[in-house]
Amino acid sequence: MEPRDDQKNKILQCEITMNDKPIYVAFASPKLEKNFEKLKNGDYEDKQVYSFIERAISDLKKNPMCGIKIPRKLWPKGYITKYQIKNLWKYDLPDAWRLIYSIFEDKLMILNLILEWFPHKEYERRFGY
Repeated sequence: MEPRDDQKNKILQCEITMNDKPIYVAFASPKLEKNFEKLKNGDYEDKQVYSFIERAISDLKKNPMCGIKIPRKLWPKGYITKYQIKNLWKYDLPDAWRLIYSIFEDKLMILNLILEWFPHKEYERRFGY
């Protein structure tokens, strides 16, 4: 998957490679990235969530498959239509927060696309648990 033009400057790259391909982490939309940046200057909980996501990004740069693969039958239809995903992963953040991402790979790179994050209750609602 080729990053959109509005994402190209916002992709977070790491020098680590897998299968001789660079590993990238990006947000699914500029709005999502903006929401992430807002957390940095928010209240105490927002700042905590920001640091949790930063750690997740660091981990994803080292190992794109460090999360838990979500079975296809549980995927929300909105993810499939909006992002054309072929896989879906959950990264458990501290304090019962969840980060949802998908991995895209081509001949040149591996891209971890962060789709959203939310507290566990919202995660349960989204995935119908």
